[in-house]
Amino acid sequence: MKYVAVTGGVISGLGKGITASSISRIFKARGVTVTPIKIDPYLNVDAGTMNPYQHGEVFVLDDGTEVDLDLGNYERFLGESLAGSHNITTGKVYRSVIEKERRGDFLGNTVQIIPHVTGEVKRMIREVGETSGAEVTVIEVGGTVGDIESMPFLEALRELRQEVGRQEDMAFVHTTLVPVVGAVGEAKTKPTQHSVRELRSLGIDPDMIVARSTLPISPEIKQKISLFCGIRQENVISVPDMSCIYDLPLHLENEGVGDRLMQILNLPQRPTDLSNWRSFTERYHAAADGVVIGVVGKYAELKDSYLSHTEAFHHTQGNLGVRVKLVWFDAEDLVKDTTLAEQLDTMQGILIPGGYGRRGIDGKMLAIRRARELGIPLLGVCLGFQLAAVEFARNVLGLPDANSTEFDPGSKNPVVDLLREQGKVKDLGGTQHLGSEKVVLTEGTLANRIYGRKDIRERHRHRYEINRDYLARFEEKGFKVSGWAPDGRVEVLEMPEHRFFIGVQYHPEFLSRPEAPHPLYMGLVRAALERKGGANPAT
Repeated sequence: MKYVAVTGGVISGLGKGITASSISRIFKARGVTVTPIKIDPYLNVDAGTMNPYQHGEVFVLDDGTEVDLDLGNYERFLGESLAGSHNITTGKVYRSVIEKERRGDFLGNTVQIIPHVTGEVKRMIREVGETSGAEVTVIEVGGTVGDIESMPFLEALRELRQEVGRQEDMAFVHTTLVPVVGAVGEAKTKPTQHSVRELRSLGIDPDMIVARSTLPISPEIKQKISLFCGIRQENVISVPDMSCIYDLPLHLENEGVGDRLMQILNLPQRPTDLSNWRSFTERYHAAADGVVIGVVGKYAELKDSYLSHTEAFHHTQGNLGVRVKLVWFDAEDLVKDTTLAEQLDTMQGILIPGGYGRRGIDGKMLAIRRARELGIPLLGVCLGFQLAAVEFARNVLGLPDANSTEFDPGSKNPVVDLLREQGKVKDLGGTQHLGSEKVVLTEGTLANRIYGRKDIRERHRHRYEINRDYLARFEEKGFKVSGWAPDGRVEVLEMPEHRFFIGVQYHPEFLSRPEAPHPLYMGLVRAALERKGGANPAT
């Protein structure tokens, strides 16, 4: 087993996750089997209880684990599904160590950061690598060098490099910032120098430096970084800002990162095939005849809260060759500002994503009603799906007090209610239905035509469901069930008389990939293009 550890310095948000994802993709393009790990230094056991405003999107895996959004990038870049073990948090590590101490596994010894905590980190890393059977494990360490929270993990990686026995079995890639300052745009290397010095003080010498900057850095700056950081100049990689994250694997490959890492790890050089990836990016950048999609969210101020949705539209653009422009609407503002509602009417399509809590639901339902009445293509996801049912009950079935018991526990018409079949019990104290599950689509429906098959699997994250007591009235008025879970839960609702009006209980955004865009987003963009009056792409 060989390892590549990706660390970060100077500031957070430099793109360690995208760098680690791109490196993983480059290995895969060479036929090297690879498995990724994200280390998050926070004390939370997982990302499930974290505020989207603080941490961005919560990504859900097939096994139901709620993880950091970087796991979503790994899955998208690799085109593979991961498990909860691929996300290591401080909370997971300490919980495991304390449980072992309570069982007496340490035989009365004093439990310390070294060797017990660092030993647990190494065990978790090795277990992922060995279970996957991959040739290379790529490990991203969250945070920056110098953070107190990251120190046990960096120490564990230092020990791991020592224990693997050979220098060629583990490589360290350090991402840093090279700011460009002044009127003449002078690149400054001092932050990188300090960051590498801090990393070396912990006993880790980087094998490669990924230098992030607004512009490409010159050979002279590379030489300076090489000299002051004690690293070969060809291993100083310039990564300027890019308009599309999917350009990065191609850029790193052109910079020789793949060849250098294969050499550092003493792996035999193999031919590289990034042709499909390159075709995707070329179509993405050449996309024309665009459509405008309105996204009505309650966390719209922080776009990372809806990262997987955004990426799903990027995947669609790179496959259909149709430029997708997203216009963000704050759900609360929609009910306060009539000009925003009028702007919403000009959209060629509307997405209503998920969320929790009452805030913003009136704005979401306003958007749903306008889409339904004006014939605007609409995709409702999770909460968006549930609110589509509430809006329909209020304004079509004539039940003004219809609601979800999430927002009105005493509702006389609980169109959306708590799950009858409870999902996995959470430490938070509630219940959620989590993870991948089979959905059966009704033949001949829009959903069936979009997917091209009857049986599908999708990922879930919800506590409430459509109340089946109202289904007959929904069906009578033209809101049809077109997808069911094996236990009888309603998974898909659609309006056959509408161009594209469909809601899904699950989260399709988690399964969209650059080389395999999700059918629902493809369908929404196609319908939006039809509304605009353009041709409907055949593929």
